[in-house]
Amino acid sequence: MDPLLAKHVPTDLLEVFLEEIEMARELLPKFDQQALLEGTMTPIWFGSAINSFGIQDLMQGIADFGPQPQPQRALPRQISPEETKVTGFVFKVQANMDPKHRDRVAFLRLASGHFKRGMKLMHVRTKKTMSVSNPVMFLAADRELAEEAFAGDIIGIPNHGQLRIGDTLTEGELLRVSGIPSFAPELLQNVRAGDPLKSKHLEKALMQFAEEGAAKVFKPMIGSGYVVGVVGALQFEVLASRIELEYGLPVRMEQSHFTSARWVGGDQTKVDTFVDANKQHMAKDHDGDIIFLTRLQWDIDRVTRDYPDLSLTATKEMAV
Repeated sequence: MDPLLAKHVPTDLLEVFLEEIEMARELLPKFDQQALLEGTMTPIWFGSAINSFGIQDLMQGIADFGPQPQPQRALPRQISPEETKVTGFVFKVQANMDPKHRDRVAFLRLASGHFKRGMKLMHVRTKKTMSVSNPVMFLAADRELAEEAFAGDIIGIPNHGQLRIGDTLTEGELLRVSGIPSFAPELLQNVRAGDPLKSKHLEKALMQFAEEGAAKVFKPMIGSGYVVGVVGALQFEVLASRIELEYGLPVRMEQSHFTSARWVGGDQTKVDTFVDANKQHMAKDHDGDIIFLTRLQWDIDRVTRDYPDLSLTATKEMAV
């Protein structure tokens, strides 16, 4: 123990600290670099971002122990990081990073190649070419123009909604990165604008947050309003706060009588028949995909039994 700790930390807190450190050392397995590379172990750093304590250790650990870029699953073929042509995929979209400019940034992870600012890349989903003229790299709140990037690097691309999570950019080859899942939410609530006349503003805000992946947004086929889904209760408060701060739009969160959401898959004709027979349970997500909403596991089991040609899944592939 560093003897200076006793000078700066009260005795009772120091005893608790030392006891917990000892417990962590005894209970947690020793760090294994190979296990980390195989994805069976995740190291833990202790610190505090708000006090900038331990941040340097975390960043140094990522530099020292982080794996080299790996081959990326894609269709119709796998992408190797050693390839010379640029490929990358969007894994995150963040809106209003600069509230003064209402910006929206798509974060692109390069899977291969040597990217240079100003390159023209194909947006595979739309098959349109886009010029990446102002890519940025971030460090905390600071950003700077990215003149170049390599496999494994992450660049931010300012965009106006054309890029979504799961999109692939290439130098012309029709590759689609796969294996980026979207998970069904575990908690659902109804959301309504405090001012009914601003329902269109609420729709715009919710669609933007859905594109970010910050929440799942479902539009029921019967009734008005939206159902939002998250994986943790605190996210409802964060979502409501962001809508009010970023859009000046107070909202009401209300308990939904639905507790589960499942994507519906199968032959389109049979899906249509199922939807027509269960309209009170049906909704669409922000991509327009069909969602089955329910509050009972019995309903899910019933659909599985009565509609064997359909699938109800708790995940869907983000890339299209």
